[in-house]
Amino acid sequence: MRSILSIILIVLDLYIWLLIAAAVLSWLVAFNVINARNQFVAMVGDFLYRITEPLLRPIRNLLPSLGGIDLSPVVLILIIILIKDIIVRYIYPAVF
Repeated sequence: MRSILSIILIVLDLYIWLLIAAAVLSWLVAFNVINARNQFVAMVGDFLYRITEPLLRPIRNLLPSLGGIDLSPVVLILIIILIKDIIVRYIYPAVF
């Protein structure tokens, strides 16, 4: 059971890094640092969008509009950290 919990923690860590990568890529595209028409950049951007958007969309719907600032990745990262903390502090020690 501990190995399953360890895998869940690794997946949550990986998802945090995917959220950070998606946010950085969106900034780079928005400021024209990288070309969004490049096939590799488009593939990476599409992958990150498809992975992160299902969890970010409900958070965006709940948050008020702050102009051009999107705080949904920050909120989702905080939620993931909370879930990881609950697993590490309460569930992991209770498992044999």
